[in-house]
Amino acid sequence: MKSMKEQSIKNVPRLVIGAPQGRSGKTTVTLGLLRAFARQGMGVQPFKKGPDYIDASWHTAAAGCTCRNLDSFFMGKHEICSSVLSQSIGKTITIIEGAMGLYDGLDLQGSSSTAEIAKVTRSPVLLVVDTTRMTRSVAAMVMGYQHFDPGVQIVGVVLNKVARARHEKLTREAIEEFCKIPVVGAIPKDVNLSIPDRHLGLVTNGEMKETDRLLDYLADIISDHVDLNKILRLAQNAPELPQLAEELVPNLAKYGSKNRVLHPKIGIIQDEAFSFYYPENLEALKHMGADVVPINALVDTQLPEGLDGLYIGGGFPEVFAAKLEQNWDLRREIRRAGENGLPIYAECGGLMYLGRSIRASSQSYEMVGLLPFDTQMERKPQGHGYTIMKANSGQPWFEEAAEIKGHEFHNSRLINLDPNVKFGFTVERGNGIDGQHDGICYKNVFATYNHIHALGCPVWAERMVNLASTYGTAKWSRIEKVAGQ
Repeated sequence: MKSMKEQSIKNVPRLVIGAPQGRSGKTTVTLGLLRAFARQGMGVQPFKKGPDYIDASWHTAAAGCTCRNLDSFFMGKHEICSSVLSQSIGKTITIIEGAMGLYDGLDLQGSSSTAEIAKVTRSPVLLVVDTTRMTRSVAAMVMGYQHFDPGVQIVGVVLNKVARARHEKLTREAIEEFCKIPVVGAIPKDVNLSIPDRHLGLVTNGEMKETDRLLDYLADIISDHVDLNKILRLAQNAPELPQLAEELVPNLAKYGSKNRVLHPKIGIIQDEAFSFYYPENLEALKHMGADVVPINALVDTQLPEGLDGLYIGGGFPEVFAAKLEQNWDLRREIRRAGENGLPIYAECGGLMYLGRSIRASSQSYEMVGLLPFDTQMERKPQGHGYTIMKANSGQPWFEEAAEIKGHEFHNSRLINLDPNVKFGFTVERGNGIDGQHDGICYKNVFATYNHIHALGCPVWAERMVNLASTYGTAKWSRIEKVAGQ
């Protein structure tokens, strides 16, 4: 008889949603499938390939289950497979949305591509094809994708932007005749099948008042034009996950212990302005022993009592700059706490928030003022893509010369930067703050454009909890000393 672990490894119904190129309809199809299956009462686990916060937030809303990211640039094969397994146990179907074209990666070998994720996890691929101005030629294109990499298994096709019944008939018959794989759906052209864009991609679902209505509409379209039962069967035929380690378990367990004497209180600024957080990052802090408390920078006027650390993620502070400026009391508290040595880790939007001001168009908005710079918003990206940082000496967050892999995407740049500022990172790949440096260090503050993922940089959570614990211990020692006088 097989053990429960062996059965769970074998029984992970899953599909990767890929496409020949970006803007083919992957996200529309993925969201529609997630919501359609969830409405049937199924447990649905979404994943997003790549360092994407926004699509992931939509996946979470559609499935009613937290979306996870899979990225082979800063995650190893063990971490990727472990994440798929640990999050998929007990679920009916797992859906992994790809990015860009199926084989598009960082180099000639296609590293960090959607195809690589499909091969690492041995997941079959459902190909979404934009059929605009094509009929029989679609089959030639699909056939090329079938045979380009023998390690990738394309098991079905969804036709998108189909013009009319004859168009669907010709493309469907060509694919099934020449490619020998099923067409499991044909979605008609529909101008309403879109989500408003912004400079970093899709807008976050939290900003849309009619999120559920839109997701239900996408699910209705998918249910009407895609064979859900056939897609479920394709997912159920996925082979077992590869045995890449002796034990495929959540990876954070090996990096620390919950059994700590101290439980530092770490605040997370998490609201409409700051929403870019990987769930694994927050889970890592909790696993290391931290008590995590939420903070809303738009409405909370003070920091939680007894705070030992602060984590400010990315987001769109420039969009909410006026509201952030109005909350003068919280900005003053954060500046005072930072000056008093509170450990603060800030990423991208958090970096911008800790500066003196954010300048958008012709307006300028005051921010925390803890760090000596202003932020200027630009129309074009100032940094976008994967990063490799080398940790400098003299900062307590990372070991000297450690290689930190991450990613950046920002339309802002820092201006009026104090020339005497201390940097924690030397940029080896990416842009950072000035093309050469990133990670402004001030007392126990580390503020950077670089985003990291806890599975790719587990030491980050341990260092943050240790710094918070040290700060908390010193704080209580001071309190006890004053009380004893």
